[in-house]
Amino acid sequence: MKSKTWEFIKETVSIVVIAFILAMILRAFVIEGRIIPSSSMLPTLQVDTRVMVCKFAYWFSEPQRGDIIVFKPPEELNTEDDYIKRVIGLPGETVQVTGGKVYIDDRALAEPYLDEPPAYEFGPVTVPEDKLLVLGDNRNHSFDGHVWNAWLEQDNIKGRAFLIYWPVSEWSTLEREVGFE
Repeated sequence: MKSKTWEFIKETVSIVVIAFILAMILRAFVIEGRIIPSSSMLPTLQVDTRVMVCKFAYWFSEPQRGDIIVFKPPEELNTEDDYIKRVIGLPGETVQVTGGKVYIDDRALAEPYLDEPPAYEFGPVTVPEDKLLVLGDNRNHSFDGHVWNAWLEQDNIKGRAFLIYWPVSEWSTLEREVGFE
């Protein structure tokens, strides 16, 4: 009887240890859940919404306009917190915010995810190579690339948010949803 109990305990501990190791590997290199801490991405992402982030999304491809990314902010911001914003300006593009619209190389973006247009002027600026301009969807209340005196380095990207998983009633994939008018 003792040998069967001992075998059961060893097997159970082995399964738990293996599951823990696999979960840590997945979290470190593949996928991770994140909680949205602020209102900077309203209405797309509500405060305390939980999203899944693909950590290897940019191992084989470049960020695209409209991607929602998690990243380490520029050093100039002096914070250890990760941010989540939408990619708007790509390397080499000229970006301007004027008249309530974002313009990329003099073409107005169609941004159906915004509740209100930007109420500020920005640029024109040209995004440097290997850098990005990121903006929150809550444009008038987001601490983002139009406020920083720095660009987001692509090496600072931690992953692309692709799924809202909590609350369950809000479950949906996160699409790029951005184009030109």
